[in-house]
Amino acid sequence: MRYISQPMNLIRGIFKTSLGRKYIMAITGAGLFGFIIAHLMGNLLMFAGPAALNQYAAKLHSMGPLLWVARLGLLGMVVLHIWSAIKLTSENREARVIEYEGRVEPVDNYRKDAFAAKFAARTMIFSGLIIAAFAFYHLAHYTWKVPQINGLDADFEEEFFVYETDGKNDQIAFVTPLPAGVGKEGEHAADVYRMVVAGFRVPWVSGFYVVAIGLLCFHLSHGLSAMFQSLGLKNKKYEPLLDKFAIGASGLIFFGYISIPVSVVAGFIK
Repeated sequence: MRYISQPMNLIRGIFKTSLGRKYIMAITGAGLFGFIIAHLMGNLLMFAGPAALNQYAAKLHSMGPLLWVARLGLLGMVVLHIWSAIKLTSENREARVIEYEGRVEPVDNYRKDAFAAKFAARTMIFSGLIIAAFAFYHLAHYTWKVPQINGLDADFEEEFFVYETDGKNDQIAFVTPLPAGVGKEGEHAADVYRMVVAGFRVPWVSGFYVVAIGLLCFHLSHGLSAMFQSLGLKNKKYEPLLDKFAIGASGLIFFGYISIPVSVVAGFIK
């Protein structure tokens, strides 16, 4: 007989069973939700002005290897979350071999909520994949600074950099565009504030962000509730409260994220 250690059995059980995959999706979902909140808090520094946002961005980039560890960890959570969602969706479709029939009951508020919840649940895999595509675009837009997708005749990589500090205090001097050869990645911090303003001045870019954030929050409105259930935190007593929290948190996240592109387009942020 071949001996398999208890930890190996546990790991195989997590990845090979539906219950284990639900745990994977719930735990990675919780981690991604935490990232969404942290990312939003950083983004809202746009309203505090250029120095606040650029100093925050510079501190993140000063983490060096730790930043890459965080990025790889985040990527791992995204991959596991999508993988578990696809596997569970496939299993559910295979198990649903009989179409259920029933009489149509009068529509009331409870049935409206139930219908909305079922619609969100059934479209989770599609909204999740669209959100993943949006995340890839977001990285290409502001992190990798691919000029072909920003909707401008400008290259963020060359034009939006913090030149240098005055050496005496925390004041930051901005020069845009920089002299030829000055703005090199890794040698000068990006002027994130001006980059974001320039990016969101393009109407279709801002519109795309608003739609994508709407899908993200629609995904969260069901995903958070399902996460509590998968982790065993949901019961008859707390279910209404947790469902309201999921919807309320999703709404706040939506308005928080879209406030930036909307403010840029409206001219409140310049």
